[in-house]
Parts: sequence; structure tokens; C-alpha cells
Amino acid sequence: MAKVKGEISERELQELRQQRQDSQSREKLRRSIEDESAAGLWTRRDFFGRLAWSGLGGISLVGLLAAVRSAFPRVLFRPDTSFEAGMIDEFPVGEVSEKFIRDYRVWIVREDRGIYALFAKCTHLGCTPRWLKSDDKFKCPCHGSGFYRSGINFEGPAPRPLERVRVSLAEDGQLLVDVGVKYRQEKGDWDRPGAYLRV
Repeated sequence: MAKVKGEISERELQELRQQRQDSQSREKLRRSIEDESAAGLWTRRDFFGRLAWSGLGGISLVGLLAAVRSAFPRVLFRPDTSFEAGMIDEFPVGEVSEKFIRDYRVWIVREDRGIYALFAKCTHLGCTPRWLKSDDKFKCPCHGSGFYRSGINFEGPAPRPLERVRVSLAEDGQLLVDVGVKYRQEKGDWDRPGAYLRV
């Protein structure tokens, strides 16, 4: 009986080994199939890990760009506000010169008594009015404000007259216009020196 008992146990042992090998091979096969199917997909951990590293990289890049940008000062180089417009004889009496409207946004007006320069910016919303020679007025194309040759408003929504800019004579006798200095009629500035050049 002991012999039979030993043979059975040996057989059982072999069966158990065989079952274990089969179970391990099935488990290996299942894991390899899962790995192959999950190889193209990200897990949640992979996604959040990559998201965190991307965010850290982005913040580092912004910090680096800010450090580089701080090495260059923010200086605004503005062009000179004054310019020489030419000799006084170049401006006929009774005419409005549109020669500097594009570059400096200025009209130069010559009268019998002298010269003044108007800043070509509508006092309503800042559009550039047009000089209508046939109507002898400045007319804003945006909302219809009208201004006399003197710059006084008479129609449309413009609340005040056009501004004058400084006019003077340079040392060489040329007309010097400074757009950086403006004179407002409603403040009584048109009577100040520089708002009108007597010739």
C-alpha cells in the first residue's frame, strides 16, 4: 500500500507541476496580449505625468523668455515733433497747404496778416478731416463735422474747434512748425505767442 501511495503522490505531483506550468504559460500569454493592446494607449498616470512635465517646460520657457526680454529696455523712440516747412513765400496768401498732412497731420494756412497751422484731427473722435477747397471748409468724413478755414467748428458733432500747433521762424528764415505744442481756442490759447505768426 505504501508503494501505491507513493506512486499516486508522484503522479499527483507531476500533474500539479503540469497544471502550474500551464497556468503560468496562460498568464504569460494573457500579459503579453494586454501589453500589446495597451502599448498604443496611455494610462491615466502616463497622461498626467506628461501633462505635468509639459506644464513645467512651458513655465520654464516663459521665464526664460521674460529674462531675455528684460535685457532689452522698453524705450520709445519718437520722431522729432518739429519740422521746417519751407520759406514763407512758398505759401500763397489765402491758400491752405496740404503738403504736410500725410507726414505730420498739419495744414498750414496763410492769410494777409500771417500764418497759422491747424492739427488735422477732428475734435469729435479723432478722424482726419479733409480740406474742401470748393466749399472753403474742412469736413470730417466720419461723422460730418465741419470747420471753417480758421478751424472753428460750425456743423456736426465736433464739440470744439480744431487745435492749432506752434509756428515760428527758424534762424534760416524758414517756417518752423512744432506739432508737440498745441493751442486750444476755447481756452484762449489762440492769442498766445506761437499760435499765430504775423508776417
